[in-house]
Amino acid sequence: MISQLLFTLLLVGAVFLFARNAQKIYRNIKLGKELNRSDNPSLRWKTMILVALGQKKMFKRPIAAFLHLCVYVGFIIINIEMLEIVIDGVFGTHRVLSFLGGFYDFLIGAFEILAILVLISCVIFLIRRNIIKIKRLNQPELNNWPKSDANYILITEILLMTAFLFMNAADFKMQQMHVAAYHTAGSFPISQWLTALLPDHANALIAIERGCWWFHIIGVLAFLNYLPISKHLHIILAFPNTYFSNLEPKGKFNNLDSVTAEVKSILDPTIPPPSGEVARFGVKDVTDLTWKNLLDAYTCTECGRCTASCPANITGKLLSPRKIMMDTRDRIEEIGRNIDKNKTFVDDGKSLLDDYISREEIWACTSCNACVEQCPVNINPLEIIMGLRQYVVMEESQAPQSINNMLSNMENNGAPWKYAQADRANWTNF
Repeated sequence: MISQLLFTLLLVGAVFLFARNAQKIYRNIKLGKELNRSDNPSLRWKTMILVALGQKKMFKRPIAAFLHLCVYVGFIIINIEMLEIVIDGVFGTHRVLSFLGGFYDFLIGAFEILAILVLISCVIFLIRRNIIKIKRLNQPELNNWPKSDANYILITEILLMTAFLFMNAADFKMQQMHVAAYHTAGSFPISQWLTALLPDHANALIAIERGCWWFHIIGVLAFLNYLPISKHLHIILAFPNTYFSNLEPKGKFNNLDSVTAEVKSILDPTIPPPSGEVARFGVKDVTDLTWKNLLDAYTCTECGRCTASCPANITGKLLSPRKIMMDTRDRIEEIGRNIDKNKTFVDDGKSLLDDYISREEIWACTSCNACVEQCPVNINPLEIIMGLRQYVVMEESQAPQSINNMLSNMENNGAPWKYAQADRANWTNF
């Protein structure tokens, strides 16, 4: 009964803590501006199924995609066994679902095969990150915590899968020894080869089996509460993020509604000018972004595919689309902590522009959409970059000189080039 009570308290506490942290993330995302993404639900469901569930865009890099698929499918499906673990933990039973007979044997056998695939894939990922040092996984923005975060998760998954296999190995050996309460149940195609490493004494085997059982459940619950502070939150958020993707063509830019309304009223006197004062043109801080931009930031996997495909980054410029998303997430988290501390946001004198993202970064962007195309979960760093540019141009009039010259030519000549409109077609004479 003590074990059951302890397990129940641990389970309830872990779920409560996760729910509280999830609520804070939801609140932070809702600090963004309203945006309607409820149109075309059938296409949105299709996008989510193909991109988030089917990982369609991952397979542009087939080796990494296959390894990720092993981890993704393996870790998710193996944790279906959590249902049995929860029932056993609460009611003090052992392998309560074994009444399923042959199907149960199939499940446990499949779980073991997936567990070894997860373990091998995580070892390969560790080697890629820390020994081979794949370039996109060893960029400056990943120094310190981001790099450690990735390694912690990979090591944790290796330990969890190892505990799962040794738990089964001890269970299988005790089944063969006919130890009380360890009735014949399950199929063990992988863990049966580990039995030779285990002692022959029943009490020692029980200690190993119970120890691995507790380690597995505590590890999973700890992982659940690690998600809100980790890039691995994408395990959950990839689904809503892809569902609420921008369905417009990638090359289409949206005008500011306030500017559009002003221009229409100037061109057509019958249209009344917009009422009220516009709070801000463009984006200075994260609260000027939409909730979808903030959801993007929390969903970022930090895989670096965006940065690896960015022509500005490839040519040595400061811009990294991955850093744009990481900086956005860091800033909204900082604002969230400010609200937690003061019950409401108290101006801290900081902003996304300058304090997190430099002007050199935003003007290095070619707006080619390569980052948007490459992202495996449909994140759009370009929207944030363009919003920051709009603020710099429309609020501060501090665009680079080349941009100011282009805008001046557009105003005076109707073209980006410095010659009269009457001469615009002269190039056809050559």
